[in-house]
Amino acid sequence: MILDAARTVFIADPKAPVSAVAERAGVGISALYRRYPGKEALLCKLCHDGLRQYIAEAEAAAEEPDGWRALSEFLGRVVDADVHSLTVHLAGTFTPTPEMGEDARRAGELTAAMVARAHEGGRLREDVVAEDVGLILECCAAIRTADPERTKVLRRRYLALLVEGLSGDGPPLPGPPPAPGELGRWK
Repeated sequence: MILDAARTVFIADPKAPVSAVAERAGVGISALYRRYPGKEALLCKLCHDGLRQYIAEAEAAAEEPDGWRALSEFLGRVVDADVHSLTVHLAGTFTPTPEMGEDARRAGELTAAMVARAHEGGRLREDVVAEDVGLILECCAAIRTADPERTKVLRRRYLALLVEGLSGDGPPLPGPPPAPGELGRWK
């Protein structure tokens, strides 16, 4: 209940006070502080939960034998879960823990393996790199309307357009892809 309220409040306004979270959750501020010693701990928990969900989805994708299908279905599940909204809105608002850094590295490894498998299948553009995946997810997370259902529909629409751009033998993409670590969040 508190985490759901915190997610809603902080996605709308990362600078909101924890009292807004308590109010949204329908609990007193002392109940919130009994579970989380401060705003930074709450933000850290929210983001780490999102990172863990990303890892779980990437691990599930590794079970799919078809590399292209694994990648495209993974993207859909992560967009539907709205994992990247937290990353986009809350980046830089808390100090990541060493465990988060380890999980971020694990997420990066899983993403790189997923991209490599999709390349092996021949359907993924040769000039797509693992770092492109995070930006695609951030693009979708940036889509937000006042109606949550409309937001979901639009995110899926634009994800479909982006996934279509990942496939095929089109002309090379302009400019070089992001270098490993160039767009890194947690080190």
